[in-house]
Amino acid sequence: MDQAMDINAFEGRIVKMEVDYTATCDEKIPLCKEMAKDESKFNEALEVLLQLEKQTRIGADMVSSARVLIAIVQICFEARNWNYLNEYVTILVKRRSQSKQAVAKMIQECCTYVDKTPDKETKLETDRHPAYGHRSGRGRDGCRYHHGGAAGGNVGTMDKREKVELILEQMRLCLAKQDFVRTQIIAKKINIKFFNDAEQQDLKLKYYDLMIRLDKDSSFIKTSRHYLAVVDSDMIAQEAEKRQKMMIYAVLYCILSPYDNEQVDMMHNLSKNKLLEELPVYKELLRLFMCKELINFDALCTVYGAELNTFDIFNQETSHGKKCWAELKNRLIEHNVRIISNYYTRINLKRMAELLDLSERECEEYLSRMVNTGTLKVKTDRPAGIIHFSQKKTASEVLNDWAFGLNELMNLVNKTCHLINKEECINNVMPAPVAGGVATSSTAAS
Repeated sequence: MDQAMDINAFEGRIVKMEVDYTATCDEKIPLCKEMAKDESKFNEALEVLLQLEKQTRIGADMVSSARVLIAIVQICFEARNWNYLNEYVTILVKRRSQSKQAVAKMIQECCTYVDKTPDKETKLETDRHPAYGHRSGRGRDGCRYHHGGAAGGNVGTMDKREKVELILEQMRLCLAKQDFVRTQIIAKKINIKFFNDAEQQDLKLKYYDLMIRLDKDSSFIKTSRHYLAVVDSDMIAQEAEKRQKMMIYAVLYCILSPYDNEQVDMMHNLSKNKLLEELPVYKELLRLFMCKELINFDALCTVYGAELNTFDIFNQETSHGKKCWAELKNRLIEHNVRIISNYYTRINLKRMAELLDLSERECEEYLSRMVNTGTLKVKTDRPAGIIHFSQKKTASEVLNDWAFGLNELMNLVNKTCHLINKEECINNVMPAPVAGGVATSSTAAS
């Protein structure tokens, strides 16, 4: 009775059993299993069980319904009919008012069949089945790797940690196949607030390791944020050397990021990080890209080149290292162009090329690139070779500036008049000075 009460709980409420089909199941299930051994009566046996399943489901006899579901999949398995097995599992799961507990018992039975599949193709197809392919598939990474990876599907029956572990495994497989688009889609299924739990720090490190591999070639600013998140992890806090290395990577990838508000905000956040006090070399490097001073690339290489080349990010033997070194030079030149635009309203192209240590053609290329990205607003007088950093204002902008200036002027006049009136009032109240000394009361009376 307790078992019936437990399994008759449907979506959080107790469902009253209207008809008890226990006796009917005891009679028909063995009979149908015997019929299924004859190939000519295989379909007939399944039809009988499907009718019985409908009766038990409508009659709310969930215990008997679970027995029927298990019997159906057992018959398909014993006949080694894998197509029928997958088909009937899908049909039975989608039946209206089907008990979740009955379905769960059927799926538990099906999970025992997966490792008994006859060949790799059948095993892979079973592994991909949305009903029971999630947990069973984790033991066959090689098979999934060679045949296209894992499918997302429904993981609602798993606890949170198991869901995250499965999603991380799917991300790893997609990265191994260099399917970056699918990896991004799968990664969005994880809410990073899950990693605030101290017990999930191992999964946090695994998640950010995968995200770094995903974003390191496509988004430097995201990669910097991933490294900073690793720095804040409790597991890394006890490993000073590894934590410092993660902080260095966060700084370097931030410097390599294209200039925008997000990058500027990230730079300021990193500069305020107390851990950076332990890394004076990289604190100074970050300061160079934050201050309004020109940076010489050759001098930078002389001072920091040997130090930077010790990290994989600038390894010249890899395509990623070569790309990062080229991006470092680009960020430095773009920084210098922005500094020049702050100090000049217009400048000769030849002089600007000298300041940037570039040819005139390269200088124009960088200017064009920064204009296209919206970083700068520049006009070039090519015949005269003059670069204009200040644009001609429209009539409405001139009028707005004039109105703003006039308002500032009137405020200044009002404030000045107020101060003059204040001085006059104070002067009128104070007694007049007397020659030869301060006036006494008797003198004032006379």
